[in-house]
Amino acid sequence: MKIAKNVSRLGTETAFKVLSEAKKLEKKGKEIIHLSLGQPDFKTPIHIVNATIKALKDGHHGYVLPNGIIECREAVSRKIKSLYKANIDPERIIIMPGGKPTMYYAIALFGEPGVEIIYPDPGFPIYKSMINYTGAKAIPLNLTESKDFSINTEKILSLINDNTRLLILNNPNNPTGSFTEKNKIDELAKGLKQFPKVTILSDEIYSRLIFDNKKMPTFFNYPELYNRLIVLDGWSKTYCMTGWRLGWSVWPEQLIEHVIKFCVNNHSCVNAAIQYGGIAALDGPEDELNNVLEKFFLRRKLIVDGLNSLKGVKCTIPGGAFYAFPNVIGTGMNGEEFASRCLHEAGVAIVPGTSFGNFAADHVRFSFAASRENISKAIEKIDKILK
Repeated sequence: MKIAKNVSRLGTETAFKVLSEAKKLEKKGKEIIHLSLGQPDFKTPIHIVNATIKALKDGHHGYVLPNGIIECREAVSRKIKSLYKANIDPERIIIMPGGKPTMYYAIALFGEPGVEIIYPDPGFPIYKSMINYTGAKAIPLNLTESKDFSINTEKILSLINDNTRLLILNNPNNPTGSFTEKNKIDELAKGLKQFPKVTILSDEIYSRLIFDNKKMPTFFNYPELYNRLIVLDGWSKTYCMTGWRLGWSVWPEQLIEHVIKFCVNNHSCVNAAIQYGGIAALDGPEDELNNVLEKFFLRRKLIVDGLNSLKGVKCTIPGGAFYAFPNVIGTGMNGEEFASRCLHEAGVAIVPGTSFGNFAADHVRFSFAASRENISKAIEKIDKILK
């Protein structure tokens, strides 16, 4: 069977490969502590579940608009206004089945041979995968450990040239957990005025999971960029809804028609009843969200302190999301070797840094979206194999 050449350029998300391998080991009787997947281990708040059940009982079973029901788009607009004081027309909002379709459509809109697209490295692997798929040239923005993996304006601007069409940013960052503060984003937004033909894709999926009472420096703060700004966000991480596959994104007006065509050609529309659950999440109480953030704060300290207690392991403190990204070169192993031994010898599933780019071979990613008991147990098990 002969398939298209560009399919061979697609990458994957290694966390799922690690999960598959871990499940095989569990079938053989090995106990595995799962610290690989980026999903909260808490249940979806009950008022969201009940709103979805009600929508099903009320008969919301059919097709809906490809860009999402107007009630859901209006709820997103209200939330953006509440959080960031930004006025976003619901017609610029598109409800998606998760976050990845926004990445896919944005990269597909701009990517083709001869074009350059800048993406963070280390970064979410789907960015580079999709850039390569389109035939565009993937230009890595190296986030360095010495700078706490934060965004560097000077470096970004130096990478832009006449072939650059899209700049992808992710704050807080997956896999590093780094958080870039507003003064640096202000500086970048000012610098990008020099390059009016470059569109920005700001992946803000972890925008509500920021520690130390800091505020999200969203790109909604810069109305002058709205005509070339795509913002990706959603429900998965904030409301513990990863398996629901529900996300949203805001697009420049001139791209809406094209994005809706992608939706029609790909997924038709997002599940109708789930969108009512999404409305309940955005308009409802946030007590459970605050409780989740508090628990993540405690887990962050536990895992960072634990990792730094391990011989040869050095871990910075993440400012957001729920990932720790330690450097393990001091153990005498690179990230892949370390992750493999953790899985097969210690029974701890983590992801090697090479899964997230070319500049993280000495790192591994731990998700602390797991119980304190399991985090402590994982540290103890890893400690034993390092002695």
